Amino acid sequence: MENPIIRAVDLWKTYDEEREGSFYALRGTSMDTARGEVLALFGKSGSGKTTLLNILAGLDQPSRGVIEIEGKNLQRLGEKGRTFIRRTRIGFIFQFFNLIPTLTVFENVYLSLELAGRPIPTKALEALDKVGLKGKEKRYPHELSGGEQQRVAIARAMVKEPALILADEPTGNLDTLTGLRILELLTSRCRESDMSLLMVTHTPMACRFADRVLRMVDGVVMDEASCEEPGP
Repeated sequence: MENPIIRAVDLWKTYDEEREGSFYALRGTSMDTARGEVLALFGKSGSGKTTLLNILAGLDQPSRGVIEIEGKNLQRLGEKGRTFIRRTRIGFIFQFFNLIPTLTVFENVYLSLELAGRPIPTKALEALDKVGLKGKEKRYPHELSGGEQQRVAIARAMVKEPALILADEPTGNLDTLTGLRILELLTSRCRESDMSLLMVTHTPMACRFADRVLRMVDGVVMDEASCEEPGP
């Protein structure tokens, strides 16, 4: 793959457990993500999905292997460099929204711009408009439904125009209908803006929106044609 947004080669992650010895969360995982591609990473709880996501984001370090974001080797950047990449080139969306409860809807989105060094209020307003929240800028997260809170999270992730969106169970805290609407909004906005999207999920629902499906089993990523659970 030429000029991938993500390039991960032979990633291993080992955790030392005092009683039972070493535990391998990742076992030689490799993957590439193209610009503008929508990927669903499908797997059961404990398969290593969140560990991989944290390592791709530079929040955790692999025991060995290489991660590149837009051609930059994360391990060589140092903590300051990885923080800069997260603030400017990566957007995050979480299962439980992770909005700051004491900030308004507008302030939650605007904070993302401030951290990226682009404090432009009109961009925050435009981002909220694009996710259907115009007129709710002054509300607080607790005054919104779950679906509306996730729309704020999408606006917050996309407002800084990152190269990559990492979404960890983005519909896991929503009912099925709301989850489908959120997935449609998220994937369509990423495609319109040519942003890559990696969605981690344990449910097949997200996979119908993906260009490519990856399955994670026991710390290894494999290409997969669908999200159907394997037979016995």
